[in-house]
Amino acid sequence: MHAQLLAARDRGEQEFQCSLDLGRSQARVRILASAWEWDGRPFPYPDNCRARTIYYWSGQAFLPVARFTSSLIKLIPTPWGPPTFEIDGIKMLPTERLSPFEDARLKVASIEPRGKSILDTCGGLGYFAHWCLLGEAVRVLSFEKSADVMWLRTLNPWSPAGGDRLNLIPGDVCELIGNVPDGSIDAVLHDPPRFGIAGELYSQSFYDALARVLRRNGRLFHYTGAPNRLTSGRDVPGEVSRRLSKAGFTVQPRGDGVLAHKRSK
Repeated sequence: MHAQLLAARDRGEQEFQCSLDLGRSQARVRILASAWEWDGRPFPYPDNCRARTIYYWSGQAFLPVARFTSSLIKLIPTPWGPPTFEIDGIKMLPTERLSPFEDARLKVASIEPRGKSILDTCGGLGYFAHWCLLGEAVRVLSFEKSADVMWLRTLNPWSPAGGDRLNLIPGDVCELIGNVPDGSIDAVLHDPPRFGIAGELYSQSFYDALARVLRRNGRLFHYTGAPNRLTSGRDVPGEVSRRLSKAGFTVQPRGDGVLAHKRSK
């Protein structure tokens, strides 16, 4: 977008239509010699913009949507508009074949959210929660452990805010799931980081906890990705399926994850 504004200025245009919110809407801005103007406010032209970087207006300058605490966490643009994010250069959402937003829609559809109370174990940018709300879920209980990811959500126009039906809880679902009552959840969406980063979210004890909070015949979609067994040395989907089965689920492959149903006893 910055390059387009500079090109419009160089062509001598007085107005330019573009998106200021990663494709969610279109805005018409005024093109001036030393700045561009939107909603009556002037903004400077950028001196230099890095590739694969999203910027936000801090009130004084355009800064990258990135933070480094224990890890480098960064919002990353995609060709479709809705961004993904990376932790230490590792992409957290699939973007190779379709938008991460559309990918979330397809995964949410597998648990049929209408009329359900849903547990979203690893909230991330909130794309699962968005489609649950749009799909008429009655309640979404969403946990996010990373304060930096929560910060990314405040700057991502595609991320939903908390509200009456979305209870966004900053904290570790492994620790806080004990506060969720037995059988109070109709469906679960579990999209953990890769095994090497968050092995506890693939553990038997955590799957047992998911089974406890889920009602009988409730659904669970577990994203596993498709790690290469020859290079990783692990059959993650197979391990997940075996542990979920032991926890009381009937499991079947579904795309890049597994779809499970809690067995009736």
